[in-house]
Amino acid sequence: MVDDGERAATVADVHEVALAMPHVTVYPGTEQKPVYQVGRRSFVFFRNPRPDAVDPDTGERYDDVIVLWVESEAEKAALVQDPRTPYFTTPHFDGHRSVLVRASRLGELTRAELAEQVQDAWLARASKTRAAAWLRDHGR
Repeated sequence: MVDDGERAATVADVHEVALAMPHVTVYPGTEQKPVYQVGRRSFVFFRNPRPDAVDPDTGERYDDVIVLWVESEAEKAALVQDPRTPYFTTPHFDGHRSVLVRASRLGELTRAELAEQVQDAWLARASKTRAAAWLRDHGR
């Protein structure tokens, strides 16, 4: 039997992990493309198609982009420069502490890898008190 954390990640996992974090709300009116927040600060959201994220072959806007906050520019650079990950960025996000990933490429990550990234996104946006409590409670 395969460990659930080792199976391919899915969009449902993004929702499940984000909602499992403490003090999470979904910004009102975004239920179709949720914006997950902690303390009114977004940490994961499903982006509408934009002209900066397009298929290089067809020019069509990607309609499945997910934005995840990261702790630092260094972490962002490490994720988007590693050819083993599906993370990317666009000039629109220059100077923004977040990475992008297409829902259609989530399966390139394991559920455990995705869960860690969503949890790290939450930690990057939660208050210091909430983050410290979560880290303590989870032995991290």
